Amino acid sequence: MGTSVLSLRIDGELLDRLRHHAGIRGMNVQDYVIRTLVRTDFDERFKAAVEETQRFYGDGDQGPYEQSYGQPEPEQPGHSARRSPGRHAAPATQVSPSAGIR
Repeated sequence: MGTSVLSLRIDGELLDRLRHHAGIRGMNVQDYVIRTLVRTDFDERFKAAVEETQRFYGDGDQGPYEQSYGQPEPEQPGHSARRSPGRHAAPATQVSPSAGIR
């Protein structure tokens, strides 16, 4: 896979903010922008893969990605909406990484 050059014209204020964010992470602006673009591309590809999987397997009562992961769980009768401090906020339909490990 080769590389290409991409030239951008951006506002001075935006460039200053990019420099600041890159500096916090100990990076130069070019590396920071590339890292951000790669992360965004991954997020979009992951989202598309989740939606395709839901279409393929059928999503039952689940909606698209935004509904599955972007909305709080509905409160069930007799259960408090509060979570214990050590528990992650994944949807109830998602298996936690430690499930079944003793």
